[in-house]
Amino acid sequence: MSRSTNSSQHRDTAGVIAPPPLIFAVALGLGFGFESLVLPLATGLPPLPRYLAGALLAVIACLVIAMGLLRFRRAGTPVEPWHSSTAIVTDGIYGYTRNPMYLGMTGLYLAIALLFDSLWNLILLVPLLAVMHYGVIRREERYLEGKFGDAYLAYRSRVRRWL
Repeated sequence: MSRSTNSSQHRDTAGVIAPPPLIFAVALGLGFGFESLVLPLATGLPPLPRYLAGALLAVIACLVIAMGLLRFRRAGTPVEPWHSSTAIVTDGIYGYTRNPMYLGMTGLYLAIALLFDSLWNLILLVPLLAVMHYGVIRREERYLEGKFGDAYLAYRSRVRRWL
């Protein structure tokens, strides 16, 4: 973990477009809205495998999110990307993925789409991930690079964004 030495930045946040959980929730709402108001679309997958896969994915996703949250809490840096970061978290699950909480939210989103047999939500995953990439992740990466410099660049060079 590396601490910042520059606390005098004018705008000390990543400038994300919206809270990431809200972005995922809006996408789910749109998918379920299309299901009920436009055209119901099912995945066509058999119920038992769909339920098993959805339940397993939900459990794994929640564990990944919890591991990420725990590391942020231990480092004493805010989880919310609209607050100023005080440290780069590089240990624990952050040694394997730079975005475990977003990875977990994506897994949870997929789990919900499977459990509710919602093809619309599976289709909306592509634009959802584009919004996350350009509206959240790229902004966070620019912010962390500007704030933590070489320490962040070294971390980014050795740990993948997703998996």
